[in-house]
Amino acid sequence: MLRMPPEVAARSEEVVATVDALVARHGNDEAALLPILQDLREQHHDIDDVAMQVVADRLGTSPVRVQGVATFYAFIGTGRTGAHTIRVCRTLTCAMGGARRIAEVLAASTGTQFGGTSADGAITVQWANCIGMCDQPPAMLVDHDALGRVTPDLARQVVARLRADHTDTPTGNDPQEPVR
Repeated sequence: MLRMPPEVAARSEEVVATVDALVARHGNDEAALLPILQDLREQHHDIDDVAMQVVADRLGTSPVRVQGVATFYAFIGTGRTGAHTIRVCRTLTCAMGGARRIAEVLAASTGTQFGGTSADGAITVQWANCIGMCDQPPAMLVDHDALGRVTPDLARQVVARLRADHTDTPTGNDPQEPVR
């Protein structure tokens, strides 16, 4: 069983409990690694060294293996992200359709550099290599929902809606229905 210094253990109790619940749900073999990391990202918005060590311990694998999987998949990654993540597609089709302008609007609307998280922790903005919407450029993912034909105004509305959601303010109707 993993032994941590008391100060690390105190900060990490919630992560340990979450990992234990995820292992109970997904299993304790290496086949469960990816679903556990996905759910950990979704629930905690952070996969730090301690989380990777706990996952490795529970699955009987090395922390290096866990880190390798977490860093290989761009949608998992390591470190902290915001409560919501917006990913702008950067394929050639989306680039020609105005993805760079959408990225500029998102950076300005969130007050962060692309690849970063807003100061309030509400929104992380990132590039995505492809989200499968080449017929509707520019496209972006808002958490798990794909949006096509994104305009600067729609990008601003999405940020406003996510910020309202982050502060538990009623949001009204979505600016555009997600493409399913």
